[in-house]
Amino acid sequence: MAAVSAVWQRHSRGQKLARTVLWLLVAAAVAASLKGIDVIWEFLWDAPEQVADMAWRMWPPDLAYYPQEVHKALMETFHIATVGTIFSMLFALPLAILAAHNLTPNKALNLFAKTCLVASRSVNSLVWALLFVAVFGPGPMAGTVAIAFRSIGFVGKLLGEALEEVHFGAIEALKAAGATQTSQILYGYWPAVKPAFWSIMLLRWDINIRESSVLGLVGAGGLGMIMNAAIDTFQWERVATILLTIFAVVVVVEIVVTFFRRRLI
Repeated sequence: MAAVSAVWQRHSRGQKLARTVLWLLVAAAVAASLKGIDVIWEFLWDAPEQVADMAWRMWPPDLAYYPQEVHKALMETFHIATVGTIFSMLFALPLAILAAHNLTPNKALNLFAKTCLVASRSVNSLVWALLFVAVFGPGPMAGTVAIAFRSIGFVGKLLGEALEEVHFGAIEALKAAGATQTSQILYGYWPAVKPAFWSIMLLRWDINIRESSVLGLVGAGGLGMIMNAAIDTFQWERVATILLTIFAVVVVVEIVVTFFRRRLI
């Protein structure tokens, strides 16, 4: 009787069936999404022609517009992002301490802090900006507060997790020496989380520069306001100048953040 040779297969029959079902579910979800967003296929097929026409209208960029309006709006964008990031740090630090179980064993305080952090992260910056434009009126004040409220959840969550991962040996030594809770935070937790803290703040500032560039679309100051005005008046050469400015700023900020992260961390 001839021996039956085994045939190697990467996936078992059950795994193949599971993968097939998964792909069918993905296809069904994509089909349902396309139906739900009500795609106008005529506009979709026409999109390349419209993009080419828009690019033609944007060329050449109106570079003379930069010193007139763009530079002032750019500085405003930097101020919105920087001040918003600083305010978010001031509010996120106590919430991070309350959210860390090893620093705050009270479950009610943990829940309160985590609820605040989730609420901050769950609302997009543009939505926060819409709310604060209604409160403070159009301008950079609304944008700054929107950036701060959006950033609190990001900074607080990551910093709280960093605090919970601190090695307990140094904290036990401080406790044995009779250190107070404040001393434990300053001399035990802070040196351990300082690299993570600066990394988080630099990353969030980088993100806030990008986000504050578009907050002006809803009236919250910065480059977005003059870009919205240029689009509304069909001044595409000015739109091109603003887009080039945003691109250049993103590249420069990325280089600056990378440099400082290497120096500080």
